[in-house]
Amino acid sequence: MHPDFDALPVFPNLKAMFSRSAGVEAFVNHPKLPKVPLGKMEPPGGDPMMTEYVVMHVLRFHRDMPGYQAAQANREWRRTRIVRPEERRIGFLGYGMMAKAPALVLKSLGFPVSAWVRSPREQEEVPIFHGQDQLEPFLNQTDIAVCLLPLTRETEGIFCTRTFAMMPRGAMLVNVGRGKHVVAEDLIRALDSGQLSYAALDALWPEPLPPDSPLWLHPKITVMPHVARRPTVAQLVTEIAANIRSLETGGRLLQEVDKAMGY
Repeated sequence: MHPDFDALPVFPNLKAMFSRSAGVEAFVNHPKLPKVPLGKMEPPGGDPMMTEYVVMHVLRFHRDMPGYQAAQANREWRRTRIVRPEERRIGFLGYGMMAKAPALVLKSLGFPVSAWVRSPREQEEVPIFHGQDQLEPFLNQTDIAVCLLPLTRETEGIFCTRTFAMMPRGAMLVNVGRGKHVVAEDLIRALDSGQLSYAALDALWPEPLPPDSPLWLHPKITVMPHVARRPTVAQLVTEIAANIRSLETGGRLLQEVDKAMGY
């Protein structure tokens, strides 16, 4: 996931490279990246581990499990109004293969689901917002934001005071993108002020999270040690073999990374 091309010898017959992680910033930002195609190895229908993980956190927040856990700790018999799925708008930032599967599961449960991406798309299963001009209207109508963006110059720090203010008061965040997508100090301020209700962070910066980080003990933050998905050897080998077959028959990598765009 973090190749050190300084430590690797030159491979004169290298035809392609693969990244086992969805994020490839460690590859594309390395000055000695070999000049061969770079591909990702994500299952074509999304990774079931990522799907269950995203759906789990969205449902936790939707049914206010953190609130009930806090009430239990205080021996409080807490009964409040239950929000219906059709009242809770889910917004995915990034709508690649990893995002589509959980988005469609949540849609099937009755949640209004939309997505925000870099460039326009047609004929998607959910409403699509695109580009910087449409980020604010997208966040205006997002009660639970799920970040599955690649880390690029444009997306670093995308969750900050400015964008938190665009979200409805009491909104929530599930970050399964990269740690640098979230400005931690701004997140804490948004949670403390009530602008956000909860946040679940699977990707953090730095990793491992230092013991003195205020994120660990914040009552409205769930910290997870980057465990949303962990591809099995069988998954990786299957995808590598399919890519090699494609190359050997004159095709391209199945999920080739655009190194200029960073994903």
